[in-house]
Amino acid sequence: MKTEKKYNRSFAARLSRWVMLVVLVMMAGLAYLLFDTVKTSIVEISGNNFHSSMRSSDRAICDVMSDVSVAVRNNIHDIESHLAQPDYMQDVVRRMVSENPRIRSCGISFVDSYYPQKGRWFCPYALHNDSMQVEARLLGSTDNDYLTNQWFQEAVAKDSAAWSKPFFDGEDATTPLVAYMHPVHDSKGRVVAIVGADLSLDFMTRILLEQDSIINNEAWLLSSHDKYLSYVLSNDGTYITHPDERRIQKGNFYVHIKDTDEPGRAAETVANMRKGERSWEETAHPLLVNRKETYLYYTPMTGTDWILTVPAPKSSLDSSGVITGIGIIIIILFVLMVTYLVCYIAIRQTTKPLKLLAQTADSVAQGRFDTPLPVIKHRDEICQLRDSFENMQHSLTNYVEELKNTTMAKASIENELKIAHSIQMSMLPKTYPAFPERHDIDIYGQVKPAKAVGGDLYDFFIRDEKLFFCIGDVSGKGVPASLVMAVSRSLFRNIAAHTVEPQQMVKGINESLSQQNDTNMFVTLFVGVLDLQTFTLDYCNAGHDSPAMIADGEVTMLPCDSNIPAGVMSGWEFTRQQTQMTAGSNIFLYTDGLNEAEDSSHQQFGMTRVVQTAQATENTPQQLIDSMTEAVRQFVGPAEQSDDLTMLAIKVTNKNA
Repeated sequence: MKTEKKYNRSFAARLSRWVMLVVLVMMAGLAYLLFDTVKTSIVEISGNNFHSSMRSSDRAICDVMSDVSVAVRNNIHDIESHLAQPDYMQDVVRRMVSENPRIRSCGISFVDSYYPQKGRWFCPYALHNDSMQVEARLLGSTDNDYLTNQWFQEAVAKDSAAWSKPFFDGEDATTPLVAYMHPVHDSKGRVVAIVGADLSLDFMTRILLEQDSIINNEAWLLSSHDKYLSYVLSNDGTYITHPDERRIQKGNFYVHIKDTDEPGRAAETVANMRKGERSWEETAHPLLVNRKETYLYYTPMTGTDWILTVPAPKSSLDSSGVITGIGIIIIILFVLMVTYLVCYIAIRQTTKPLKLLAQTADSVAQGRFDTPLPVIKHRDEICQLRDSFENMQHSLTNYVEELKNTTMAKASIENELKIAHSIQMSMLPKTYPAFPERHDIDIYGQVKPAKAVGGDLYDFFIRDEKLFFCIGDVSGKGVPASLVMAVSRSLFRNIAAHTVEPQQMVKGINESLSQQNDTNMFVTLFVGVLDLQTFTLDYCNAGHDSPAMIADGEVTMLPCDSNIPAGVMSGWEFTRQQTQMTAGSNIFLYTDGLNEAEDSSHQQFGMTRVVQTAQATENTPQQLIDSMTEAVRQFVGPAEQSDDLTMLAIKVTNKNA
């Protein structure tokens, strides 16, 4: 006994959940876009601020260093003009220090024994002392041999103005300095001295702290541990400035840069910094700096090989986006709850008539097509569904009756086609060997229609020691082609009984088929008459594929005149041709269903494969046709047969004794 199904789930609740799910997906996508947009915007704005701050810092530092370099260059001419006055050099350095408060100290270091009367060393030197008074002195001695110092030798060899590497003050060994060095030339262009103006790096620290303070005040979400700090680095990564003075000229920033998810990114970044490149796409390639995931901003400093860098912790830049995202999620949850309640109430009221309609539809589904359907008052889709069920009741009754009649008619047609196929096949030779009493000839044929019945034909018989044979292909397929095939085969038998001329046989068939040919159907024919005494073959071809002659393992195509197919036009004069066959030779006839057989990719079997198969086959008609059939089957594979396939092979063995 069939048990009744129970439906415990509410369509209204299910539809409401689907609506809520759609809204959830949309809201989640919107939240993600907003979150990503806000985070990206914050990072981009912060990045622009960092680049702007670095440009401001670079300009401020460059201005100070420019003041020092300009002061030195302005005095070079004066120094070179008074090289003959060694004592004047002391006045020059004193004046340079007193007129330029940025210059901590200045000296003119002459080459070895330039003034013989002054000894090997001569370096007039002036500096601001602790009371900011200018103090002058001479440097250079066995204990302070600047001639052997690397900075002096490199400056002389370089012979160009440049900033030195940072170093500590020789007076207190705690103040970091940098010197602008400019060569002095004599009248012959030789380097005779190096002017060095020392600049304290404390001003850099003050400028960077001011810029850092501005950025940190704008970033209100930063914790005390995530304050932004900018540094000036030498090309090798050594700190030139740092809030912790113990790291200046001792710590190396590069050793704190590590890879995150991209192996080799840290090494590539360090290499770019060394080459003086500017950072770009910082947010796409975060790094680990001091074990924190960091966006690293950096830029080369004007006029030096130093690098200005700002490591920005990724967590601090992402925090604003996270807070915004949380707010959006809270709003989404509230909207979803309200949406679900409203949708559930509205959908439940709207779909209430569906339950009544489902109950009556069950009765219709059980075959009771006359079951009355409920009345729906609202003219909406539910009412349309009810009317469709009513139409279905009437249609099902008619359909079942029509289906019975159609099934019976189809079965009758299929049975008639089977009978027609049997009749058609019975019209063609099917007993082999065809002439068992003869030893001078071997013949074998085969036809395979593409449908239940087809339009291909072949036939042969012997009369007066002559073998009459033909093969043909009617245009089209199916029942119409099979009728023309039957007529053509009967015409061949009737006409061949009264003549031995193949062209006359074809002409007679053509004239008969051309009369009242309203369907414009035609048949390609090859008709042959083989004299079994002399093996002379007379033949006529009416638009058919040329047969293949096989002898001694060689395959050649039989020459054929260009005649029209039979049934195309009455009055055509067909030509007769002749060839001589020899003992052991084969003539292989076929329709275009062989060479035009197609596989699933619509590639054709082709004449090349026909020739290759014929050459590789034992020289008997049945073996030849069986091999050709298997070759076509393997080539076509699962593809449906596209045309009728007919083959006929005749082999001459020896003359009858």
